Amino acid sequence: MNLLARLLGMIRFSHTLFALPFALVAATVAASRDGLRALDLLGILCCMVFARSAAMAFNRLADRRFDAANPRTASRPIPAGTLSVPTVVAFLLGCSVAFVASTLLFTVREPANWWPFYLSLPVLAFLCAYSLTKRFTSLAHYWLGVSLMLAPISAWIAIRGITDPTFPLLLAGAVLFWVAGFDILYACQDAGFDRDAKLHSIPARLGIRGALRLAAIGHAAMFGFLLAVWWTTPEFGWIWLMGVIATGGLLLWQHRLVRPDDLTRVNVAFFQLNIVISVGLLALTILEVATGG
Repeated sequence: MNLLARLLGMIRFSHTLFALPFALVAATVAASRDGLRALDLLGILCCMVFARSAAMAFNRLADRRFDAANPRTASRPIPAGTLSVPTVVAFLLGCSVAFVASTLLFTVREPANWWPFYLSLPVLAFLCAYSLTKRFTSLAHYWLGVSLMLAPISAWIAIRGITDPTFPLLLAGAVLFWVAGFDILYACQDAGFDRDAKLHSIPARLGIRGALRLAAIGHAAMFGFLLAVWWTTPEFGWIWLMGVIATGGLLLWQHRLVRPDDLTRVNVAFFQLNIVISVGLLALTILEVATGG
């Protein structure tokens, strides 16, 4: 149990709540049109957990030398010596196999849906590749955004296949700019270290003030995509619109918490407010579908 706790701490398991709710938003709307089996829900949950766990384990392995050199991250399990590299490699391989195996849950149906299985390895490779992007591009934050935007697209494909893509693509656009925006905010803490270590990031390239402006633009784009989702989705009515407006307020609050001369509240803006956004939109989606809009 102690080893499991250290592994879950290493991958920040609680951060699964960033992308998982958006996968479930897509699943809820897809299920309202095609129905949802228990195995579909189990498959989505397992795929999300195992894919993210594998990607985070790869990240900790790939970045272990940078983590050891950065005072903010030196206490992470691998540089601190509380988890060994072979242990994390075994965890990575186990999660990767479990992710691919989980996609087979969508084939136990009539007709079988093989798309999740066919796409599993390319998706996993893309997720893991994010960990290498700071070595060559300042657009790493947007790579992470694309990685998490795959959550609603994948959940939609798992239930409905490649049909009627308007809803998942618009929702994915919102996730892309939301994640890129808050990752830029979070990366402001390491702007100086990234420059010294020859790593690429928006804060290291543009400075804190410029990075915060770009993050704000991204969050404005997210708000626009959420409005488009509401406008084009028959299942959504005034309840979801109120959620979109509340999300806009929370995004504004994030940017009031983080200022170029004060980064002490980055973690509040990064984690707590964004969890409220993702879980809140999921709750409102379930309410809208349950009440018929």
